[in-house]
Amino acid sequence: MRAYPYPRPSGPVTMRVTAVRLSGPDEAREDLDTKGYSVVEQVVALGRAERSDWETARLKLSATVPAREMETKGHWSEVTVVAVLAEKATNARTVARLEPEGPANREWTGSIMLVRPDHLDRATLSVHVVATVDGVPGRIIASSERDWMVDVTADVPLRDRQLDVVTVSFARAAEWLRPFRDAPWMVDTSGRMPTVRLNTDFDGLTALVQGAGTKVESLVGEMLLSQLCTDVWTAVFHTAIGDLEIEDDGTPLLPPDWRGEVLREMLPDVVPGRSVEDALREVHARRTGDGTWAELQPRIHYAATRRAEVPKALGETVRGIERLDQEATA
Repeated sequence: MRAYPYPRPSGPVTMRVTAVRLSGPDEAREDLDTKGYSVVEQVVALGRAERSDWETARLKLSATVPAREMETKGHWSEVTVVAVLAEKATNARTVARLEPEGPANREWTGSIMLVRPDHLDRATLSVHVVATVDGVPGRIIASSERDWMVDVTADVPLRDRQLDVVTVSFARAAEWLRPFRDAPWMVDTSGRMPTVRLNTDFDGLTALVQGAGTKVESLVGEMLLSQLCTDVWTAVFHTAIGDLEIEDDGTPLLPPDWRGEVLREMLPDVVPGRSVEDALREVHARRTGDGTWAELQPRIHYAATRRAEVPKALGETVRGIERLDQEATA
């Protein structure tokens, strides 16, 4: 728990995106469909816009602050509520001041502008309450408990990103895929999001992965899917750890996109008992030659199989086969 050298209200700060309006080069404006932002997920998916040439997005906001507590205790003066939109991938940062709605100063509303060329991937949107405390102005005394995510390209407002899975004939696909015509699938991590390509030259592969068919085929499909997921987690981990930004003092930084999410998820199993930051330094040092990189491979494989739920899939497959055997002999 973080400690502060000045009093802060204990009440929560919440925020909501209530509307999104997009503007294009011809100054024409359109409202984003309400399905493009989710109060539950707290995500805005700007890729859902009907027009692809939009240049700016104005997000209308509403925030609730613990006004009664702040007024009663009297520790804070010159209270201001601001919204902050920031993205690590581009170092973009926009700040907008909200205004009180009504005499109680509990609800604050306003809007903040997202300029499309300034953003690449996902931006975080948060609200902060700023006040003068003990004569010191500009202190942050409260913040929203959970940031909203503003995704520039996604068309579905989901916080947890999903892999793209496409089916293609490797023998007749792009030149780079043809040498892998004997592989059932390939994991491509070169794009904005990892993509799994299923090789349709393997008859029945797609149906098995999708769980279609008989009980036996369903059991086989579960094991096949867990193996595919293991390959995916292994591939994205190696991609993430191999493309780190390094500070001047040699400290590796967590990437701001899906690569950072992968590392946060897997590092506790790769280097157990360490913080994510310490584990990242350890893995980076081993990969670059300061230690034994090969010794980490079993841990990486273990972390991948855990996330792919291989033990669960294997257990269910064994039990499923036993049930089928019992039904056949009954």
